[in-house]
Amino acid sequence: MKFMDSSNRAQFKYARSLTAQHAKSFYFSASLLPREKRWATYALYGFCRYVDNLIDVPRNRSSEEILHELNYLTREIEISYRSGESEHPIMKPFISVTKHYRIPKKYPLELIEGVRMDIHKNRYESFEELYLFAYRVAGVVGLMMTPLLGFKDRRALKNAENLGIAMQLTNILRDIKEDKEMNRIYLPLDEMQKFNVTPNDLFAERMSDNFKDLMKFQVDRAHRYYDEADKGIKLLDRDAQFAIYSASKIYRGILKKIELHNYNPFLGRVFVPQRKKARIVLSEIMRTKVLSFAGFFN
Repeated sequence: MKFMDSSNRAQFKYARSLTAQHAKSFYFSASLLPREKRWATYALYGFCRYVDNLIDVPRNRSSEEILHELNYLTREIEISYRSGESEHPIMKPFISVTKHYRIPKKYPLELIEGVRMDIHKNRYESFEELYLFAYRVAGVVGLMMTPLLGFKDRRALKNAENLGIAMQLTNILRDIKEDKEMNRIYLPLDEMQKFNVTPNDLFAERMSDNFKDLMKFQVDRAHRYYDEADKGIKLLDRDAQFAIYSASKIYRGILKKIELHNYNPFLGRVFVPQRKKARIVLSEIMRTKVLSFAGFFN
């Protein structure tokens, strides 16, 4: 692999360890990709996870100190893209991959802007505002992943963005209880008002019919983004499709769990069991192999 050699192998392994620690089901899927795509995925996801962890992982740092770290990373991206190298432990494998696959600099910079938004904003007036946040922290991840996986039609890029949006909306709906305890509301305020749900209702965990209708509206929207995203998975290289189909089905399973809880986000954090995740991944691998075998005779 041109982007990985003895000079950066340790840093690639570090990126792999971040993926294994913070995204167990995704790591399982990625570990079954062809070797080059597998290691490129580790480098990309490791960088994204590192940036997210600056704010997601509890730390004894002020917002100003975290912003200082983000400013440093922004500068490092600018320099690394110009020079083609970095000695930062997570940037080194990432810049090797972005250089090899010609991933535009604007995408990692947008990711950092999304994390900055999360420091400054704890309310979103409209879905338009929320979409910008979701695009920055998740949509651009899909856009960066697509060249690594390989695609035969540029429509796959928009579908990848849609999958990122769908996943971020799913995270938001899953984490309503946790987020409100940190004084964060990601549900668009104008839509809450439309359904006659107030921030006080959310903080008091008043699960009314109005709140249920609001949640159903949000869940249905996320499903629509998954529907659009799934149309593009067949535009990816055949040997990578199973990983993205699996990720889509696993995350969509979280929405189905919310539905089974009668749309009540206050009953506890929902999740898809590890065994079910493994079954989804293995079934998608088998389905891809069957389709490949059928295509051989067409």
